[in-house]
Amino acid sequence: MNLVNFSSSTLSILPAILALSIAVITHRVLLSLGLGIISGALLLNDFSFSATLLYISSHVLDLFVDNGGVNFDKMSIVVFLMLVGMITVLITLSGGTHAFAAWAQRRVKSKRGAKLLAVFLGVFIFIDDYFNSLTVGAIMRPVTDRFHVSRAKLAYILDSTAAPMCVIMPASSWGAYIITVIGGILVSHGVTEYSPLSAFARMILMNFYAIFALLMVFAVAWFQMDIGSMRYFEYQALTGNRLGDGKDSTSSLDNELGIEESNKGHVSDLIVPIAVLIVTTIFWMIFSGAEILKANAKSFSILGAFENTDVGMSLLYGSGLGLLSALLTVSKQHLSVPEISYAMWVGAKSMFGAIMILFFAWIIGSVIGDMGTGKFLSTLIHGNIPHQLLPVILFILSAAMAFSTGTSWGTFGIMLPISGDLSAVTDIALMLPMLSAVLAGAVFGDHCSPISDTTILSATGAHCGHMDHVLSQLPYALAGAIIAAVAYLVLGFTESLTIALLVGFCIFILVCLMLMWLSRRPKKYC
Repeated sequence: MNLVNFSSSTLSILPAILALSIAVITHRVLLSLGLGIISGALLLNDFSFSATLLYISSHVLDLFVDNGGVNFDKMSIVVFLMLVGMITVLITLSGGTHAFAAWAQRRVKSKRGAKLLAVFLGVFIFIDDYFNSLTVGAIMRPVTDRFHVSRAKLAYILDSTAAPMCVIMPASSWGAYIITVIGGILVSHGVTEYSPLSAFARMILMNFYAIFALLMVFAVAWFQMDIGSMRYFEYQALTGNRLGDGKDSTSSLDNELGIEESNKGHVSDLIVPIAVLIVTTIFWMIFSGAEILKANAKSFSILGAFENTDVGMSLLYGSGLGLLSALLTVSKQHLSVPEISYAMWVGAKSMFGAIMILFFAWIIGSVIGDMGTGKFLSTLIHGNIPHQLLPVILFILSAAMAFSTGTSWGTFGIMLPISGDLSAVTDIALMLPMLSAVLAGAVFGDHCSPISDTTILSATGAHCGHMDHVLSQLPYALAGAIIAAVAYLVLGFTESLTIALLVGFCIFILVCLMLMWLSRRPKKYC
């Protein structure tokens, strides 16, 4: 297929700009990504309708077929997402969330304990951000209400543990998606010194916003650092006037999923399926990697196993056994096969939106690569902007895009290939920092965006007013972003992760001290 070369033309950025601008105007991610794909395909094929149709069709087919067989790398992620959706609904159906909430109400003895339990659950339930926000919200609402924790504070905890944990964990829906995108970027630029999973693992500590957002939520829960509207909502909750409950929000997790939750469940009905998914996935990652090391006559090591692992197969085994354990817990409720089948269908269907975004993101990533967008942008930057500034610039651009569009995944799909191209033609040593900056910026922008699905679901899970959550979370998100931006500046100029983290931790401590001082200043509420 003979494609037009746009690597030295301003038209190379048109598909990405079109996708971004339409997303900002319409807030419709699939529409914007679709138009970006079509515009790029038309340009690459010199506006030939038949060639454009053939080009798009071939990329769609590539999602499902690879070398005459099933494209296992991509289809394994799709199946994993659907299985995660099924597990989510079956845990709800079994009454596991209801039972854990009742257990927590009997065990937690203080307001600080209630908040820390919510943080712990948010960290532990990391397989999917939707699952995290809705499940932890349903579990913790009765507990945090009992100790006069505001719904705004609970929504902040949900939002600041969901995406930050998902984006740094390989055994999550986010991690699986990111690993596949990174794999394509590494292949396209001939990077062979590390595998996609190994690259993802190296990027975890470079995802500064995720790290400091998690540290911040622990600090806020422990030290009661309440500023701005969060301080107002906490005061109202303490005095018994629970403003910002979000009467427009969904009244329960059951209504959100359309599934009736059993009141005969046990705590194990929640813990066991999630534990099985996590443990089994990690086990198969190590086992499959060890088999490859053995076949190549190499000695075993944990890092070596993870670098050579079969991610897709590990995720399928883990989610498959997790689903089986969830089915076993539901079977104790003596439900009919049609009821269980319907619940599984609801769970799988809940992931269809994410899967469609994933398909479109994969295709537009290929289009952007064919357009030579990164190469063109690199020519603008070369000689004008020091390459050391690229990580922080990409962090800011990704944040702006995610804020405007309300989607992290859409931002990943557009910005990760561009950052890969930029690093390849400027400084390949900065590829992982630049990719990490995109991930971090997308999560930050997603946190601040009123139209973000995770923002909406966190408010829903906490039964908090939507804008109450957005405004009360904003100061903490901005604080984390400032720390991350400085850390990316340091990383870009020193190329030392250790120095960047040390500087980030020092600024984090200073920010926490400032927030503690602000939270203790006298303020009149009425």
